[in-house]
Amino acid sequence: MNAKMETSDACDLRFGQVGIACVRVRRLDAAALCEELERRVRSAPQLFSRAAVVLDLSHLLNLPDDGTVDALLEAVRSAGMLPVGLAYGTSATEALAQRMGLPLIAKFRAAYEPADGGSIAPPAPSAAPSAAEPAPASVPVREPVLSQPANTVGAQRHDGTLRSGQQVYARDRDLIVVGTVANAAEVIADGSIHVYGSLKGRAMAGAQGDTKARIFISDFRAELVAIAGHYRVFEQIPKDLEGQSVQCWLDGEKLLIAPLK
Repeated sequence: MNAKMETSDACDLRFGQVGIACVRVRRLDAAALCEELERRVRSAPQLFSRAAVVLDLSHLLNLPDDGTVDALLEAVRSAGMLPVGLAYGTSATEALAQRMGLPLIAKFRAAYEPADGGSIAPPAPSAAPSAAEPAPASVPVREPVLSQPANTVGAQRHDGTLRSGQQVYARDRDLIVVGTVANAAEVIADGSIHVYGSLKGRAMAGAQGDTKARIFISDFRAELVAIAGHYRVFEQIPKDLEGQSVQCWLDGEKLLIAPLK
C-alpha cells in the first residue's frame, strides 16, 4: 500500500513499492561490463531494456575514483539500462554518491539481492526441466493493488485479474492469487506464492531471502519466476511446461521448475 506523505496543489508525494535490479561490479572493466549487460538486454529486452539498476561497488578491493565510476555508469547506459543509484552505505560510498549526483540506496540488499551475490556473470548450468537463463530481474515502479486478507492464517489473498503494470506484495507471509496475472503484472511475497489461474507476468517468492519458499501455478505462461533472488526469464515457455500446472523451488542455488503430478 502506498503511504501518502504530503499533498499540495502542485503534486502528491508518496512512497510505494519499487523493485530495482542490482549490477554488482567485480572488476573495473567498463567495456566488459557493457558487453555483458548488452547480452542481458538482448536476451530479454522487455525486462532489461531501460531497466532501473543500482550499481554495487562493494566487492571491489578499493573504491574506484570518480572518473572510473563515471565510465562504469556510462557503460550501463550504453548497454540500454538506467543507473539510478549506488548500493550500500559506507561513508566513502556515500561521499562518492554525492559527488556523482546519485542516491545511496542503503536498504537495497535485504529485499532484492540474489542469494548468489547478484553477480552479472551467468551461474553454472541448471539441471531444471527448463532451458531458460537465470538473470537478475528488473522491476519497474508498479501500481500497487490492495488484497483482502486470506481465510488461511498467515496468507494474503487477492481475488481477480491483475492487469498489466499492477503489483501485489505480501509482506512477511504467503500470497494466494485467485485469478490471472497478466503480462507485465507481478506478484511478490516474502513467503510462497500460489496462483490459481494463469501466470503470464512475473512471480517472485521469498523476496526477503526465504530459500524454502515455493511457487505453485495452475497455468504456467510466465515472463519470470524467482525464489530468494534466483531468477528465470522466459522469452519462450518450454513446450513441456507451457499451460501446465507447475511448482518452482530451489535446490541449492538452482531454481527448478516441474509439472505438478
